[in-house]
Amino acid sequence: MAAKSAEKDALMPGGLEKEGERIAKYLARAGVASRREAEKLIEQGIVTVDGSVLTTPAFKVLPGMDVRVDGTRVRSKEPPRLWRYHKPTGLVTTHKDPQGRPTVFDAIGDSLPRVISVGRLDLTTEGLLLLTNDGALARQLELPANAWVRRYRIRAYGKTDQKALDALGAGVTIDGVEYKPIKATIDQTKGGNVWITASITEGKNREIRKVMDHLGLQVNRLIRTAFGPFQLGGLDEGGIEEIPSKQLKEQLGRKTCEALGI
Repeated sequence: MAAKSAEKDALMPGGLEKEGERIAKYLARAGVASRREAEKLIEQGIVTVDGSVLTTPAFKVLPGMDVRVDGTRVRSKEPPRLWRYHKPTGLVTTHKDPQGRPTVFDAIGDSLPRVISVGRLDLTTEGLLLLTNDGALARQLELPANAWVRRYRIRAYGKTDQKALDALGAGVTIDGVEYKPIKATIDQTKGGNVWITASITEGKNREIRKVMDHLGLQVNRLIRTAFGPFQLGGLDEGGIEEIPSKQLKEQLGRKTCEALGI
């Protein structure tokens, strides 16, 4: 009943409405999940406050409250940190998968503090995935306004030519969905497969696969090699490496870092 009582007080007109921090923001700042994902956690009934299940994302957290997600206590905010992770194929980028498939977060286990991903890679996509303990940093890195380039190496079955790939530089519309300009070049052709390097700035759902399919190519391997200034480099599959705060500050700029507390 403690959480319900606190929830009532926190929302009471003329009471504590200006105190505390909304639960979704609180969880994001603690690096548990983005605000949108935090709302889903609440819907799943796995967020508790002082022992009671939380039922609304409008709840405000007050100092001293015991906030837990799936039984694990949410600690006070730590300085924002960022890691490079070489995601193998066969892992989904979610904390809990309804279908019971293995997840990225199962794979990293206790090797990192509780982290969230910056964007996602689908089940069969491998390569660079950024992980952070800070929801605000994740949102900043995902902002479309940054227009950070996501670079991929693609192996696809079928035939194409450089002229067809160059045409993607003007953007393309597929099934009513508009995709921004894509830069793509043929690296080599081997057997029935072609290797392509492509750069995108949006990262819409399954964008690379849909655009390649539009060209008559069936993607059978997809590797992300860069996200903005951060590179996969020689990081081994399954490997994790923290990005130094100095590098992070250089890429984000002083004003943004001050706002994020970096």
